[in-house]
Amino acid sequence: MDRLRPQLIGFGTLLVLGVLLLVWWTDWSTPQKTPPSQRPSEELSSWRTVYSKSDLDLLARVVRAEAQGEPYDGQIAVAAVILNRVHHPEFPNTIPGVVYEPLAFTVVANGQVHKPADASAVQAAHAALNGLDPTDGALYFYNPAKTRSTWIRSRQVLKTIGKHIFAS
Repeated sequence: MDRLRPQLIGFGTLLVLGVLLLVWWTDWSTPQKTPPSQRPSEELSSWRTVYSKSDLDLLARVVRAEAQGEPYDGQIAVAAVILNRVHHPEFPNTIPGVVYEPLAFTVVANGQVHKPADASAVQAAHAALNGLDPTDGALYFYNPAKTRSTWIRSRQVLKTIGKHIFAS
């Protein structure tokens, strides 16, 4: 019996080490999923499965019309507001539905939305489609120097970026 005891202890130790090695190997060899917000932007192209090129074009044209001359974060913020509306139950669930909702955007009424987007607006639209939202979920934006609407001014202000106020 004494001769078998050292072998059993050795086998138990070997078994424990084997299990630990297996756990370590499985954890090490399994690819870890990185949250979208931490992935490099060149890997963030999944929006193409949800939004079409015409959605991107329309979003970028609205960004150019509404936020031309604004800081890049402000351009992303305008696109993010549109996408926040798409995902909100009180608004249409498509980019064209949100953009062309009656009285939603001045740039639709005055025709500015029909002018082509510039490179910065396209890049900002891409960034918003890939999940960037510098507004913290805003559903509205306005330029206080250009609006007299008491309703929009009554909305809770979340952030100011450039000349725009972003609100919920």
